[in-house]
Amino acid sequence: MKALLKIEDFINEGIDQVGGKAFCLAKIHEQGLTVPKTACIPCRIYKNYLNQTRIKDTILLEINRKPFKQMRWEEIWDISLRIRNLFLTTPIPQNIQKDLFSLIVESFGNHPVAVRSSAPGEDNAASSFAGLHDSFLNIVSANNIIKHIRLVWASLYSDAALLYRKELGLDIHTSQMAVVIQELIPSDRSGIFFGLNPSNSNESVIESVYGLNQALVDGDVEPDRWILNQSSGKILSHIEPVRKQYALPNTQGVGFADLSGEKSQTPPLDDQEVFQIWKTGKEMEALFGRPQDMEWTFCNAQLIILQSRPITSVGFKESDDKRTWYLTLHRSYENLKKLYIKIEQDLIPQMIAEAKRLGQINFQTMTTKLLCREIEQRQTLYDHWVKVYWADFIPFAHGIRLFGQVYNDAVTPDDPYEFMTLLENTGLKSMERNRLLEQLAQMIRCNMDLKNMLEDDMSPEMDHPFRQLLDKFVEAFGDLACTTGSGNECQYGDNGIIRLLIEFAKQPPKQKHTGGSDIKLLKENYMNSFPTQKEKFAADVLHLGRESYRLRDDDNIHLGRIEARLSESVSEGQSRLSKPLISTDEQKMLAQVPALSMVSDDISRSLEPALSDKTSKRWFKSRQIVGHPAGPGIATGKARLVKNPQDLLDFKQGDVLVCSGVDPNMTFVIPLASAVVEERGGMLIHGAIIAREYGLPCITGASQAMQLIKNGDQITVDGYLGIITCKTDDL
Repeated sequence: MKALLKIEDFINEGIDQVGGKAFCLAKIHEQGLTVPKTACIPCRIYKNYLNQTRIKDTILLEINRKPFKQMRWEEIWDISLRIRNLFLTTPIPQNIQKDLFSLIVESFGNHPVAVRSSAPGEDNAASSFAGLHDSFLNIVSANNIIKHIRLVWASLYSDAALLYRKELGLDIHTSQMAVVIQELIPSDRSGIFFGLNPSNSNESVIESVYGLNQALVDGDVEPDRWILNQSSGKILSHIEPVRKQYALPNTQGVGFADLSGEKSQTPPLDDQEVFQIWKTGKEMEALFGRPQDMEWTFCNAQLIILQSRPITSVGFKESDDKRTWYLTLHRSYENLKKLYIKIEQDLIPQMIAEAKRLGQINFQTMTTKLLCREIEQRQTLYDHWVKVYWADFIPFAHGIRLFGQVYNDAVTPDDPYEFMTLLENTGLKSMERNRLLEQLAQMIRCNMDLKNMLEDDMSPEMDHPFRQLLDKFVEAFGDLACTTGSGNECQYGDNGIIRLLIEFAKQPPKQKHTGGSDIKLLKENYMNSFPTQKEKFAADVLHLGRESYRLRDDDNIHLGRIEARLSESVSEGQSRLSKPLISTDEQKMLAQVPALSMVSDDISRSLEPALSDKTSKRWFKSRQIVGHPAGPGIATGKARLVKNPQDLLDFKQGDVLVCSGVDPNMTFVIPLASAVVEERGGMLIHGAIIAREYGLPCITGASQAMQLIKNGDQITVDGYLGIITCKTDDL
């Protein structure tokens, strides 16, 4: 059985072996249309690889750790990352490698190629996997091609593919992957033809850019767009962008260059070429019986078809699962660089300025009418920044994953999360907050009179250094009781902070984990894994990853400050509502403010009687709970369940923080903790980030931990294996 098939063999081998993309290319080639020189590694090679290396069981273990419906996108990212690294670190068996190597050299020599996915269920009339599996451009040398073949196999388990595989009716236990190898075409112009405009079934769409098509697919370069009559090919409209750059092959795979003055003013296609593409697309439609999504390129005035897939009507109708939105989190290197500039130079300064401006408004002297207007304005402002948070800050977190992928591809470490060490110690705002808390705690440790005064609920004078630093802290970070989404829970005053500071003062200062010489060695090893011409790229991706890691936490601090300002105004409105001499008109005005109505509802719910730990029925207690290891180390302590911000202010030294998820505005207690356990999963959630900063054991994705553990339980957290062990004396 051949390890590498020629395009003439594809149809006889069948779609089950060569996959949808390869089979379509063979049909196009059979019609006499021009396609690049193409070969295919059939599905049986993938199957042999899994069986001979015995990694199939590990893959199945990973994808069955937890029901997918219970997973956040961070957890799915993590699963995909671990599986990808498994393919990177598991070589193709020698008997397959030798045959494959010689056939690739014979077919492509040292010519650059594209390595693309071709799953059996891909690009057929029932479903289209566009963008769910990986493709790689400008790959040179047989060894490098073989490495990228493994990465295409791994993309069968990409986070996007895992999210959609069930909806597309494909069994993740039995799915297979063929791989297409195509000679890379030095494209003059390229683009896509969409035989059916999603907005109007009477139209077709052509998009085109100069250079390689990847710039268009990744959204890095805005294309020229032509709208055509679907049946005649007549141009109905042409939308011209600002043309600045084009994509071309370089030492990094694909890079960007500026367009010349003439090209920047000229569309990539003339009318005749637009019609030629439309006509070819209609031939594809006749061949396959459905309108096509066709990728094409021009080289020396010759139109070449790179791939073509049917336009499908598959829809994903999940009102409670934003799976389509998850896919937008994937951003290219170029897109992330632009997003970073926007966040760092525009959005964050705006958030800081807004919070500062709001803090200077003395709404306590306002009339009730003006106060109502102020509350509504603050609510509108906060809602705006929440939308910005989801639109820009959350996608920028993909910079961490991008760096992890670049690091793992270059270094191929045994630990798929080794790269995380290089992202730590980036100057997080939450760590700055914790340092201020530690300064306050140190004042208490060193001053018995101050300690006794605070324990007796006496407040220092305004000119006391402790009071001045405490005021500075509250001005910068609020009073520690404000959490993202909490709304009305930001006004506990000094007492809560002081209780916490007294607890901090009982222990020696907790030192931040630095990583020491390990970080230096890891960085040297990372940089040495790249040739000289790619060192700048390697350094830039590391910088992008570190900034993404920092902002993954900092953006929530900035959002929390704006939320705190909203809550201050809401608290003033509540206070006025509770005054006995308030007029009827004022009551009506305040009652009509939506933010105050929501707070009133929350208060009513919070006053409803609830069962305590002593009176509630507990049907069973778990001996072990399994989650995902997110911070190495082993620690034992009493479980402290945190269900709301008030619980944090009762946190004791050595407690194990157990929660549904640590809000970034809640991470101030982590220096007191011996370990962190979260029900939410993922290496990139906030509790895991801060736990690693302090070198604490951390487990995420521990399903039902809040139900299976109770306050005061003695538990052991194994951050190496991701296992929580509960003491069972009471069983």
